[in-house]
Amino acid sequence: MHAKLKPSCRRSVTQVLVRLCGLGAVAAGLSASLVVPAFAAPGAPGAQPAPAAWPSQPMKLVVGFPAGSSPDITARMLAEPLAQALGQPVVVDNKPGAGGNIGAAAVAQAKDGHTLGLMINGNLTIAKILNPATPYDPLKDLAPVSLIATAPLVLTAPVNLPAGGAAFLAAGKQAGGAWNYGTPGVGTVAHLGAELLKNRVGLTAVHVPYPGNPQVITGMLGGQTHFALLPPGLAMPQVKAGKLHAVGVTSAGRSSLVPDVSSLAEAGLSGFQLEIWNAVAAPAGMPAAHIQKVANALVDIVRRPEMRQKLFNQGWQVAGTSPEGLANRIKADTAQMAEVIRMQGIKAQ
Repeated sequence: MHAKLKPSCRRSVTQVLVRLCGLGAVAAGLSASLVVPAFAAPGAPGAQPAPAAWPSQPMKLVVGFPAGSSPDITARMLAEPLAQALGQPVVVDNKPGAGGNIGAAAVAQAKDGHTLGLMINGNLTIAKILNPATPYDPLKDLAPVSLIATAPLVLTAPVNLPAGGAAFLAAGKQAGGAWNYGTPGVGTVAHLGAELLKNRVGLTAVHVPYPGNPQVITGMLGGQTHFALLPPGLAMPQVKAGKLHAVGVTSAGRSSLVPDVSSLAEAGLSGFQLEIWNAVAAPAGMPAAHIQKVANALVDIVRRPEMRQKLFNQGWQVAGTSPEGLANRIKADTAQMAEVIRMQGIKAQ
């Protein structure tokens, strides 16, 4: 038989038990608090992995034009500083053909999450409108990243034609269909811009598509072609050499790229504004955070004084926009060029 405890002893035992129970509850609480964060060693059951850094592999910058072309030169200017900003190599991948649309299609179809594209106006605006067979839709399959640089075009003509804008346009109207104009292809900005010019002025000059702008220049030098809209970097060396006339520039006012050339607005074409541009785009499925990271890097890169000067030397004025800024430019230019295509009945060849 157990001996009976005195009342004072029973109180002591009870207090000890209460204290022990309290410590047990605290220990249980501490144990629970240690288990709650499931950030155990990687791979442990129930652990939540930390988000992976992006980019996690080399980036690809697709260019739809051959090595040595203007888009290719711009892409290679951007590649090294962009690699430094992103912490991964940036490899320029040339996929030339179809006015840059082969490269643009490759970007639109990329699924690796590490592919971008350096593209021109047409690839991001009127490609599908001009040719329904284009294997991508710029507005649905590509995501704007940043507008890199812009440039007006120079209305250029042989030296035996009037140099002044008003006199040149008057001569063109009088010549009717006896004049022709050259472009680097159907649906290019030079082509659609010339058709817009024809519509505004009342010209009836015939379109002659060439394989590229070097052949357009050769045609003018030989007297076979009466005018063309050329990038400043191609037009001005010929003008300064006295081989061609610079009739006018397609910017709203005089351009810093060609400050000595009057605008077509000064020749009476008020509101006539046309630019070529290049931009970086991504596949539509790329996460917005990744697109913004690239855009931020590009804006910083192109606005650096040394990069600004390099692009200027190539005939470009720096833009450097947000994804939204590029999206707005695409929307505006698509509407303008689509209207030209509709008015002039232009079809892909």
